[in-house]
Amino acid sequence: VQLVESGGGSVQIGGSMRHSCTASNYRYSTAGITCFRQPPGKEREGVAAIGGDDSTFTIASVKGRFSVSRGNDRYTAHLDMNNLQPEDTAMYFCAFSSQVVNIMNIPPARLFEAWGQGTQVTVSS
Repeated sequence: VQLVESGGGSVQIGGSMRHSCTASNYRYSTAGITCFRQPPGKEREGVAAIGGDDSTFTIASVKGRFSVSRGNDRYTAHLDMNNLQPEDTAMYFCAFSSQVVNIMNIPPARLFEAWGQGTQVTVSS
């Protein structure tokens, strides 16, 4: 399994960006996909998740600004980020799981089988 991530870069405060990840050689078209981020010097946190049944969840700090969706090929996830703020600066990456179907919260990391290497998002004035 290989995860290819795209998007990222530098953006001004209030700007928008899309982070995408695509899995190749992944056998589960109903994979649960979670987008994580890790700010400099801080721990990783799950930001948004989409389940195998296409249910979604976003954490409170980004709700209303970030949304997660699945691509038409079902092996791609998009994290759309709007009204970006300096505290959103982080490495963003995705993880895929064959065990995550219905989403009610960010699934635990132990359920994910494939992890991307991430792209850096930097928000500045």
